[in-house]
Amino acid sequence: MKFVISSADLLSHLLAISRVISSKNTLPILDNFLFRLDGNDLEITASDLETTLITTMTVENASESGSIALPAKLLTETLKEFSEQPLTFDINMDTMAVVIISENGQFNIVGQKGMDYPQLPVLKDDKKASLLMGHEVLLSGISKTLFATADDDLRPVMNGIYIEMTEEDVTFVASDAHKLVRYKRSDAKAEKEAAFILPKKPASLLRSILPKEDNEVSIEFDDKNAFFTLSEFKLVCRLVEGKYPSYNSVIPQDNPNKLIIDRIELYNSLKRVSVFSNQASNLVKLQLTGNQMMVSAQDIDFSISAYERLTCQYEGDEMEIGFKSVFLIEILANISSGDVIFEMSDPSRAGIMLPVDKENEAEDVLMLLMPMMIGA
Repeated sequence: MKFVISSADLLSHLLAISRVISSKNTLPILDNFLFRLDGNDLEITASDLETTLITTMTVENASESGSIALPAKLLTETLKEFSEQPLTFDINMDTMAVVIISENGQFNIVGQKGMDYPQLPVLKDDKKASLLMGHEVLLSGISKTLFATADDDLRPVMNGIYIEMTEEDVTFVASDAHKLVRYKRSDAKAEKEAAFILPKKPASLLRSILPKEDNEVSIEFDDKNAFFTLSEFKLVCRLVEGKYPSYNSVIPQDNPNKLIIDRIELYNSLKRVSVFSNQASNLVKLQLTGNQMMVSAQDIDFSISAYERLTCQYEGDEMEIGFKSVFLIEILANISSGDVIFEMSDPSRAGIMLPVDKENEAEDVLMLLMPMMIGA
């Protein structure tokens, strides 16, 4: 098996898929990339059993098809040191000896049999669903919700992004029981209702490869696995099993107190004031009266405190509500609008944050944050 490939192209593809490889693999072969040559098409696979990322490249002067597993770390570390140049891979399929010939020398490594690499799962026909989704829709949905996923060993369903499809829209939901994000797009829809929970690792891999994509993404899934097919990549992952909690029931409907404020101004103020909050609770208080908001924090143990006054538009009763500053700062960082709307009913119920301006007419973004008891 022999082929010629650009060193820079190969490195960029390998770096994109190498993030899948776990540092604690149960199977030694998973420390390798699987190279599969068919004509002039080279398919390279990286996997940790739960998630598999495959990339395809075109090579030159290819002869003899076949597959071989090559050590991932050794290959990427070597390629990082090359300047852009053609590399010739000459592989002996009987001994698995690999000779990489560069402009000025050669490098010898030993691979493993490609047939020992784990096979991809097969989707069940009776439970399979599929749809095409714009790359920009999928990227926005993941980017807006990923930060709100949980790390909860007791409730694994909370550790992923819930993607719900109907004939009208597609909704992305993430929550860690303190904050919740619901991102809805009316410019993406499915032929029939379906839903799955996308784990955190494949979601962050998709977030890193989707910006390079220009075409629609094909999504196919059943009750166990999902396949995402892009132009140069294919991601296969095992889904989180279980029923996602009813997220709509925790979103308060009747919120008479409404506040509009400059997002960046509030974000910067919280960053400054929260330094003075108690390290254990991170509590910041928002006091609302007329067209003024007072952001305050204190740590009684160290006798430190801080407050800042901000102007805002507020309609509702005078109110003091407490939030965990880390979560509130995170939510404001993930809203892209210049101004943000807060909708609240009382200090013990969740506050809703909405962007004033939409990036896209088809999107509907809602972020929710549970308050903290001020007297606690």
